[in-house]
Amino acid sequence: MCVLQGRKGAAPATSAMLGKWVAVGFLVYAAGLQAQLGTVSTGTIQNLPSPVQVTQQQVQADSYQGSVADVPVVPGSLPLTLDEAVARGLQHNLGLILTANNVVAARSTQLSQLQNLLPTVNASIKDAVQETDLQAEGLRIPGFPTIIGPYGFQDFRATLDWSLINVANLRNYIASKHNFVAAQLSVQDARDEVVLSVGNAYLLVIADQARVASTAQQVETSRVSFEQARQQHLAGTSPLLDELRARVEFQTQQQNLIQAQATLDKDKLALARVIGLPVEQQITLTDSAPYKQLDAIDPDAAVAQAIGNRKDLQGFVEQLKAGEAAKGAAKAERYPTVSFSGDYGDIGTNVRKSHGTGDATGTLDIPVLEEAKIRGDEAEAEQQLEQKRAQLGNLRGQIAQDVRDSILDIQSAQKQVSVAQSNVGLAAEALSEAQQQYAAGVTDNLAVSDAQQQVAQADDQYIASLYQHNVAKLALARALGVASTNLKQYVGGR
Repeated sequence: MCVLQGRKGAAPATSAMLGKWVAVGFLVYAAGLQAQLGTVSTGTIQNLPSPVQVTQQQVQADSYQGSVADVPVVPGSLPLTLDEAVARGLQHNLGLILTANNVVAARSTQLSQLQNLLPTVNASIKDAVQETDLQAEGLRIPGFPTIIGPYGFQDFRATLDWSLINVANLRNYIASKHNFVAAQLSVQDARDEVVLSVGNAYLLVIADQARVASTAQQVETSRVSFEQARQQHLAGTSPLLDELRARVEFQTQQQNLIQAQATLDKDKLALARVIGLPVEQQITLTDSAPYKQLDAIDPDAAVAQAIGNRKDLQGFVEQLKAGEAAKGAAKAERYPTVSFSGDYGDIGTNVRKSHGTGDATGTLDIPVLEEAKIRGDEAEAEQQLEQKRAQLGNLRGQIAQDVRDSILDIQSAQKQVSVAQSNVGLAAEALSEAQQQYAAGVTDNLAVSDAQQQVAQADDQYIASLYQHNVAKLALARALGVASTNLKQYVGGR
């Protein structure tokens, strides 16, 4: 027992001194406590989780006409088959690369939502040193040091935070999981789009090559006719008009050949861009596009097959499931949540003079005045869900239309090919007859000029109908969702 003694009348001074010493002790204690515990939280408002956004970045259609060219130029001309062109497109096409990036984004969202369900464990090591200036705190005691310290502590601690029951987080994770599956299915669908783009570009170059060869043949035919008309004019057996007419026809065919060659060169550049080749690379197509009729196709069976195969349709189904889960997450924001947080560590002035301390806290959070935000989240989730339902219904109808359109195009192109083949033979026969009559002097070369134009027109129509037939078969493969797996079944080989 400690007794303070003093003269009578000195009690007020003694009480004042005692109060100052108590204040110093309390200040030192508070400073040490703050150094050990850090800043004390005064409480925060819980932020409710928002529903997962059921959206994917849309890839523009023209992205499938581009690529990332990262291969060197091969000296000379590079031989290229249709299979090789498709393989290069599947590796370098820009549309497929951008679609694959959506998978990465969807996966990152899924992992973020998963972490909300898992415990979070952190570790920390603290070494704190502190000094206290009493005068700065308003304490001035004569004969007492103005600076206290340095003093400090060392703390080795692990913390655990875990949301034990949170229905909104769980449903958000389910939504993100469906979104990830939808993104993967979109990549598979994008492969069919790449095959369609590459196949169309390859077939177009084949048609251009056939058109150049046909036009070159027309140039040679018109040159022979021109020489024949010039010789007969020099011999005095035909008028100058025949020679001029033949010269005009000859030069017209030369112009057509220049234009056809330029179109071929430009379409080769477009093919190189689709499959990721440098535009400086010379290419030689080694596959042709022979005429090959498909067996009779039942439109209803084809539509049913497409509905079962199309990956974009399956992806929309997954997005619809994600939308339903997101809507459920919005409703679950009203539910209470249970969480746990705790820590355990070793604290003291140093490692040798320390002891273990810990803390455990269980929290029950009940939303009370959050109805405006919850209703807003519900309305947003419902809007996304209705949008996906509408897009899914529209896609089913679009697939059915694409399949039936492709079948009609194939049937029409098959008839056009048959008629064009007949026209080619008839036009060649008419040209031969006109040339013979002109050589015999029976008529002028006007009939020859007309016959040459008919031959050129018949050849062009045959090339166009053959291209349309092959493109229609390729479009049917895309509509059925089998372009990347059964291409050769629909488009012939060599």
